[in-house]
Formats: sequence, structure tokens, C-alpha cells
Amino acid sequence: MTATIEVEATDVKASGTATVTMAETSTKEQLRAMFDRQKRAFRSAPMPSREERIQNLQRLKTVLLDNQDAIIDAISEDFAGRSRDETLLGELMPIAQDINYTCKKLKKWMKPSKRHVGQHLQPAKAVVNYQPLGVVGIMVPWNYPVQLAVLPMVGALAAGNRVMVKMSEFTPKTAELFAKLMEDHFSEELISVVTGEVDVATEFSKLPFDHLLFTGSTQVGRIVMRAAAENLTPVTLELGGKSPAIISDDVDLTEAVERICFGKSFNAGQTCVAPDYILCPRSKQDAFIETYRKVFNTMYPKLNNNADYTSIVNERMHQRLQSLVTEAKEAGAGVHVIGESDINDGSRRMPLHIITDASDDLRVMQEEIFGPVMPVIPYDNLNEALDYVNDRPRPLALYLFSHEQDCQRRVLEQTHSGGVCVNETLLHVAVDDMPFGGVGPSGMGHYHGHEGFLTFSKAKGTLSKGKFNAAKFMYPPYGGALGKMIFKMFVR
Repeated sequence: MTATIEVEATDVKASGTATVTMAETSTKEQLRAMFDRQKRAFRSAPMPSREERIQNLQRLKTVLLDNQDAIIDAISEDFAGRSRDETLLGELMPIAQDINYTCKKLKKWMKPSKRHVGQHLQPAKAVVNYQPLGVVGIMVPWNYPVQLAVLPMVGALAAGNRVMVKMSEFTPKTAELFAKLMEDHFSEELISVVTGEVDVATEFSKLPFDHLLFTGSTQVGRIVMRAAAENLTPVTLELGGKSPAIISDDVDLTEAVERICFGKSFNAGQTCVAPDYILCPRSKQDAFIETYRKVFNTMYPKLNNNADYTSIVNERMHQRLQSLVTEAKEAGAGVHVIGESDINDGSRRMPLHIITDASDDLRVMQEEIFGPVMPVIPYDNLNEALDYVNDRPRPLALYLFSHEQDCQRRVLEQTHSGGVCVNETLLHVAVDDMPFGGVGPSGMGHYHGHEGFLTFSKAKGTLSKGKFNAAKFMYPPYGGALGKMIFKMFVR
């Protein structure tokens, strides 16, 4: 049975789970006991067959798809209004497609890789074997609470590991449902789900996992990495940052705005790879705003009671976004409200706020926004736009809108980011055969597809020899004629 821990924190958030109070030591002990059970189970079966791994993945897909209505309802309840279609597009469809792709490719991925052996080491053969690591920890954020629990799990299970998952306290209904589904269909020695507040997450990050994947903010990522360092646990950090969208002079504005608007509005901008700010040719800034207004109002003719438009996840996040806008307005920045501004349906739906003439010291220019607020920064030439991006921490995503090959080449070669879309937003994350991961402050390591399999595997190089030992001709005492001949042949 998949175990769950629900602990009442002293600083309970407004969206916290229904809880059972436990002492801190009890939490630590239960987490460690859960980990130890998985570790023992792994030692008893350290190399699951391909058939067993595929069976686990297919069962995972079946469980989630069979319960998709319950998942959609739970996420919507946690958000107080999450678009059904966005849950299908952003949670369930990527999971189904990734499992299908992984099952199709797993035989090839598991096959030992033959490597070259130089003449000086012959006769011998060298291969790389892909071995499961053991127990993998996954720490899940609230914005895509099922997708970001399951996609890392797919890579970990495909590689033959056991998995412990810490769900977000900000989406308690989803966490409770996910834990129950895993408990009903998998043994806790294979998949264990942990729920609870920040103190539980803290203890979770201290476990001596064989690999730990964390998705969340850069600030918390630093804390997680420090905790993992105590155990020398390797980490994959999927963080965020301020992902820019660069509009070039040659592109049609309507074409660019439609794709930016979809990427920024999806999940109400509560996406780690959402366009955070726009770099727009100075001469087109006003036209960009007006075009955006038309496109947004076409996609969302109203916001009140619009089931297609997702609400902000909780009041704390809603107030944070409102404070970004208020600070910018009070500092003299332009605030352009896009969409229905009077929200009176009792939800936390929030129209898009385009910010212009914002100074660099404002929080909206410093923090990852993670919601429907979007600064527009004008530029006069491409060099200026590239300098603006490169003067700031490397983002998780970068979006370029241009059909000119030279412009595309310069942006790709002269900027760093976790991933890039040319003339699109968000959808690079959905490509099963591409790695996903940040760089620098936006993260480290990769998963998705083959890279996920590799992240959760030990690529173990193995050199094998037979009875004949040519290496003995290099044994001491040195200085013989044969040794000199070998050096002459190979040290060149």
C-alpha cells in the first residue's frame, strides 16, 4: 500500500490539507521507515525487467486516465476554478504521451551501449550498462500538481527505480486524491506518496535518496540543494526565472501575439515556462498592446464565470500579484488592463496586466511573475535586446518571434536558456524526445524522454577481458625493449 503522511504544521497556510497532528520526530521516523522499506525492496530486486517496468508504466497511465474526471475536479477545487481543458492539455495528455513514448523506446534505452577499445588495451570489449539508482525522491509544486509528479516518475520507473513523492501543500485535494490512487494500485515499496506542510518537505529533502528531483522556486531550490548535499545526493533542480519573449521587426504582430497570449494565459500564467516579459521593437510597442487586447478578448470574451480561464491558486498568490501591479503603478509605470477588469464571480480570476515604463528596481522586473502580469520592454536593435537578456540570470525558456535566419542564429548562439521556442511558446516542453531542464539560476539537470531515463540511471562503464592478458607486457620492471616499443607505438 502506498503510504501517506499528513502533518499539521505550526504555520498552516490557508490552502493546507486536512491534517493529523504528529510530533516532528515521528514525522522524521516515518519518512525514514518509508525510505528504508523502499531501499530494502530495491536491494532484493535491483534490476527489474523491461516487461515489469512497462507494466508499471501502463498501469500508471490506466489509473490516471480512468480517474481523469476526479483529477480534473480535484485540481479545479484546489484552484477555485481550473479550466478542464487546461488540465487535459497540461496534465493528462503530456503524461499519456510520455508513457506511450517511453514504453516504445525502453528496449533501446536499456540496451548496453558498445564503446570503442583502443588497440593498446586489446583484446577486450567495453560496454556501458544502464543500472537503476535505487530510491528516487520527487518534490512536486502546485501549478501542475499531477504532471510534475508523474513525468519525473515515468523516467524513474522506466530506469527501474523506486519512487517517493512529496506533493504540494497548496493543492491538498489533488494531493489527497493522488495519494489514494497510488495507494490503491501500487505497493508502497514501489511508489510512496507523502503529503503535508513545509516541515514535512524539509524532512523529505534530508533523506539520503539516490537522486532527488525538485521543481519549484530558485529560492527553495537552494535550500533543497543544501539539504541534499549533506548526503551527497545528486539533484535535478527544475526552477524558473524570468523567461523572455523577443519580437523581431520582421514578424507579423498578430501572429506573434496569438502565440504569446496562449502561452501567457494558459493556467493564468502560473507556468514555469510562461513568457515573463516581452522585448518589443520600440516602434511597435503601442501596436503590440492593442493587438494583444484584441487577441485576448477573442480568446476570453469575458472573465467572470469563464470556465476556460483559470483562477489564481490561492489568496496569498493573488495578493502577491496584485501587489506587483500596485507597486508598479505607484512608481509611475503604465498599467494596461487587458480583459474584463471587474471580477465579481467570487473567484480569483485576474485579467492580464501589461506593464510599461517599469524601472529595473521594481519587483515585477526582479521576481518571477508566475501570473497574468507582463512587462513590455522596448528596444531599438537586436544587440540591445540580446544585452538585456544576457545581463540577467539565465532563464528556463526563451521565445523568439522571427522568420529571419540570421536573427534566429544570433539569438540561439548568443543567449543561454533552459530551452527555446522559435515562433512558439510553451510547446517545446511537450516534445517527448527533447530534454527539459534549466541552466544556472533556472535549474540543473534534465528529464523527459531519453534524458529522463539517463538522469535516473547509473551509466556504468564495464571493461571485460578474457584469459589472454596483453597488459602484462606493461608490468614492471619497466625499461624493457617491449615496453619501449609499446610507448613508441602509442605515445604519439
